[in-house]
Amino acid sequence: MTNTHLESHSSPPRVTQSMDNPTAANVISPLDNDVPSTVTRKRSQLIGANGHHRGASEPVDAAALTQALHTVEGEAQSKERTPVGSPSRKRQRVYGDRFIPNREGRDLQASFSLIPDIPSPATPSRLKKRTPHTELHFQKTEEANRTFSTLLRQEVFDRTVPQPTPPHLSPDPAFSPNSHSTTINDPSRARTPPSNHTTISLAPASLTPSTPHKNMFTYMSPQHHRNGSSRITPHGTPGSRRSQRGPNMDPTSELYSTSPIHFDSQRLLLSPKKTPRAVGKVPFKVLDAPDLADDFYLNLVDWGSSNNLGVGLGSCVFMWNSGTGQVTKLCDLQDDIVTSVSWIQRGSHISIGTSKGLVQIWDAERCRRLRTMTGHTARVGALAWNDHILSSGSRDRSILHRDVRQPDQFLRKLTGHKQEVCGLRWNAEDGQLASGGNDNQLMVWDKLNANPLWKLTDHTAAVKAIAWSPHQHHLLASGGGTADRHIKFWNTQTGVCVNNVDTGSQVCNLAWSKNSNELVSTHGFSQNQIVVWKYPSMTQVASLTGHTYRVLYLAMSPDGQTVVTGAGDETLRFWKCFNKRERPGIGGEGVGSRMEQWSTIR
Repeated sequence: MTNTHLESHSSPPRVTQSMDNPTAANVISPLDNDVPSTVTRKRSQLIGANGHHRGASEPVDAAALTQALHTVEGEAQSKERTPVGSPSRKRQRVYGDRFIPNREGRDLQASFSLIPDIPSPATPSRLKKRTPHTELHFQKTEEANRTFSTLLRQEVFDRTVPQPTPPHLSPDPAFSPNSHSTTINDPSRARTPPSNHTTISLAPASLTPSTPHKNMFTYMSPQHHRNGSSRITPHGTPGSRRSQRGPNMDPTSELYSTSPIHFDSQRLLLSPKKTPRAVGKVPFKVLDAPDLADDFYLNLVDWGSSNNLGVGLGSCVFMWNSGTGQVTKLCDLQDDIVTSVSWIQRGSHISIGTSKGLVQIWDAERCRRLRTMTGHTARVGALAWNDHILSSGSRDRSILHRDVRQPDQFLRKLTGHKQEVCGLRWNAEDGQLASGGNDNQLMVWDKLNANPLWKLTDHTAAVKAIAWSPHQHHLLASGGGTADRHIKFWNTQTGVCVNNVDTGSQVCNLAWSKNSNELVSTHGFSQNQIVVWKYPSMTQVASLTGHTYRVLYLAMSPDGQTVVTGAGDETLRFWKCFNKRERPGIGGEGVGSRMEQWSTIR
């Protein structure tokens, strides 16, 4: 048979003759002899069952060969499109059934604690919450640090080293801040085992901790413990001590404790902690006060029971209503200057002191002047109401008591100060008047008596800041000027100073909270801050800044939650310093009851 030519879409295959049978045709693939299965089947059809080629008389199926060639070309093209990676040698894994990890010399607890908090790759990563840097966060952090420090000292040094504890750390009776007695452990008693009902004796924080009187790294075998110490086992040998003492039946004994810390430390951690109170660092309202005098000896801001704020600006007095935000001009003195402003406890009457020594009484609702009273020969820088009695302090060093119901100019004249009177406050509950002057003296007057009950001369600068506590009878707070910088607390029954705090800056004003046993102070040189204090511990609840001049003026809202401050920077700033009243009659029976009747406007 002659050479047979097959048509295809690509280069035709070569057809050769067999050596045994020249008439038989062998089809050879053009692609490196990679013959697919279809061609193999066709070749098997050409080969007989006995292994010989079929005769030349049988023709080759051209259609089948063409289909086979199309299949081969398709597979070749697919191989060319598929990228072939570089050959890589797989690393052979070694499996063992006797793998024992070596943990010798490793601290697994510490290693586990040092593992970073990295989320699993399968888990979508979440953005970490940003740590809040608020006042509440700082207070919680400081409280936690104090607790940890106290606990660590107690556990490491036991009871051989004095442990200063803040008075507000725990409300537990064993850690009561009212117990002022402190006991320092005697070195001779360091070897004595503590009793089961022991309380921690604290020393003042100023004491330097001494070296422990026992070796806390000493090791003793269990046998020695059983023979010589009763702290590890409640009884020694079963035959001797069991019959003499019996088992330890105290459930608080450390023998039966499952905690790694002492019982006193557990009680400290489990005692309820009071949630710290957050105070806003930024004023929620700021008002412009042009021509607000930068004079330490004046009192130009007062907040009345009708929820109106009175402010003296130059020769005018303006009123700002807290409910509506409306500003009203009360008066303009024309040829005089306002030096003091004071609202009556209840009602809409306001008194105004002037630089010429006059005292005027105005009806704020009708914006009408009711009366003008004389008696002083110099400016009136301080005013104070006690029902219908109006007291005025002047630069002429005198204090005048006036009964606004009578036509007389004044009832009584008090001459005790040697320089200008710049602070006046009535205690309506006890009927006492406190006055402070530029002569560094603080005087307490009983009712309308002409002679002072107490002359307190501990301050070393002018005394303008005066405030009576609404929570405790006969408790008076006073603050000194730049050369003094102290806040002092007085018992006006005995005339004794019961507390003293160095604030570090000039004390301009003081005001007690109506809702809690706290007070707020404003300061001048050199920090110009407003500080909220917790009494009697005198720890700072918050320190507020914002004024660029001395904070000379302070007033409190009728509900006791907001304070307003004024400074020489000619701004009035409103701060929310205190919470709402928790319960009526706070501070004890009858204390502040008359003021509480008018503390709520609506």
